[in-house]
Amino acid sequence: QVHLVESGGGLVQPGGSLRLSCVSFESSLAYYDVGWFRQPPGKEREAVSCISSTDGTTTNADYVKGRFTVSRDSAKSTVYLQMNSLKPEDTAVYYCAAVKSDYGYCAPYMYTYWGQGTQVTVST
Repeated sequence: QVHLVESGGGLVQPGGSLRLSCVSFESSLAYYDVGWFRQPPGKEREAVSCISSTDGTTTNADYVKGRFTVSRDSAKSTVYLQMNSLKPEDTAVYYCAAVKSDYGYCAPYMYTYWGQGTQVTVST
């Protein structure tokens, strides 16, 4: 069983930055692909950035390329999402998720374990 906890969300002005963290307390994420997904108000959940379990290959949605970076620590129990140049349209609840895989998929339906989410609001 994988229990994921996100942190780092909050209110930020347009152009600002936030770093989200996703921690697995009970088990290592070494054999898990980990993804960040978001659900804007009134919209469906969408992929943001994912990182594979083996070689750390990352996949980023077009709308965050060049602004967001996903990374994982050496112990592979924490995954980060660095978000720069934030825009109002980035406002959403951000979730991290994990699946025991090395394919590096980045679609919500492929993921098994989900955190509770953290709110990110970009506004003046």
